[in-house]
Amino acid sequence: MTTDKKLIIAATALLDSGGEDALTLRAVGHASGVSHNAPYKHFKNRDALLAAVATRDFLMLAEAFQTVRKSSARPVAKLKKALKVVVDFSVEHPARYRLLFNDPAIAAQKGELEKTAFAAFAEFIVIVQECQAAKSLPDVPKTTLAGLLFATMHGLIALEASGRMHAEKGLSGVQSGLETLVHLLSPQRT
Repeated sequence: MTTDKKLIIAATALLDSGGEDALTLRAVGHASGVSHNAPYKHFKNRDALLAAVATRDFLMLAEAFQTVRKSSARPVAKLKKALKVVVDFSVEHPARYRLLFNDPAIAAQKGELEKTAFAAFAEFIVIVQECQAAKSLPDVPKTTLAGLLFATMHGLIALEASGRMHAEKGLSGVQSGLETLVHLLSPQRT
């Protein structure tokens, strides 16, 4: 395994175990078993290393969406599974989720990171488009609808993560909220 891959894996583990504050280039060098200066030879700075971690995670999300898309499930079931991929990621890896979807410095990055982020979203758009073709979602611009679904999902995740999701407010969980939204968007609902 190359040193840069070892550093990315170590950075990922540090994010998972201690959050973004635990991630310094020195700590990554130590955790990956290389000298404390080695990260500086592979990454310009901490933000470049974080971008590499985010790129890797967006690739993973793209692959997960692609697997869901290629499954034999019905289109709406695929959509629910694709949304669940992100919801599960947010629960299992909260610091990495925040890095991907809540970090303005990461959102401003161009190049490979931007390309992989859009590739992941493109896979999600295809799933939305399949739902539209099956008349399970309204016939509106597919990218707008995919963006709305993603934004709602992120909002629900944020409510739950901050402890503001309460049954008294009509919200019992992220997944149930998303399923309600998909149901409400269905032109075929009765």
